[in-house]
Amino acid sequence: MVTFVLPRLISFEGAARRSASVVERNAATLRSAYWLVMASGFLEPILYLLSIGVGVGSLVGDLTLADGRVVSYAAFVAPAMLASSAMTGALSETTFNFFGKMKFMKLYDGMLATPVRPIEIALGELAWAMIRGNLYAAAFLIIMVAMDLTTPLRALAAWTATILVGLAFGAAGMALSTYMRSWQDFDLVASAQFALFLFSGTFVPATAYPAALRWLVEATPLYRAVDLVRAITTGGLGWTQLIDIAYLLTVVAIGLSVAGRRIEKLLCK
Repeated sequence: MVTFVLPRLISFEGAARRSASVVERNAATLRSAYWLVMASGFLEPILYLLSIGVGVGSLVGDLTLADGRVVSYAAFVAPAMLASSAMTGALSETTFNFFGKMKFMKLYDGMLATPVRPIEIALGELAWAMIRGNLYAAAFLIIMVAMDLTTPLRALAAWTATILVGLAFGAAGMALSTYMRSWQDFDLVASAQFALFLFSGTFVPATAYPAALRWLVEATPLYRAVDLVRAITTGGLGWTQLIDIAYLLTVVAIGLSVAGRRIEKLLCK
């Protein structure tokens, strides 16, 4: 059995320290099998990149973006895989794992017997989800740089963007999980996640869709994430990325607010 324990963050005080204790608890319970789960989550977008971005890309050739820039198909698909990877890592922690801890392990009941408050549980679990999502993103960006799909400086900037992406999907996933009644309900979450993966400008530009469908695509959170990350990795930053950032920050705020209230309602009866 392999375990990993974070050092005590003795400089933290108050709410930040209590949220950090939730992260420490999760790190202290890591097992070797968990790393296998994380590895599978990282390999999936890599396989998509190699099979579709590189394989199908050899048939597609270059793509012309909305601003007139021409990029290879692999360079077009790679940032979408990066954003999807950040989404997957965050949702994995804040849906299935969070639901199990709350409904079956009754872990949070014990935490609430301490000074830890519901919103601090939410913040701690979100921070833990971010660690997983950021590991996925960092490893994927190394692959992108090695394949010459972006530059090191752009990769560093894109990594900071994936932090925001992970926060948004982590907060949303946690809020949704508080409404789930059984494991079967997560089939709906998985279906929605797969639909986002396919129809968020991931493999084709949003301009390829009919006008009505394009509007729907551009209103989804993963599209905003893909648009932000793609603009960074391909060097096409513009004012529309401010919309992407504002959108994702709004999702974070709403998700955390709902999750904090719901946790309190469910556990503080």
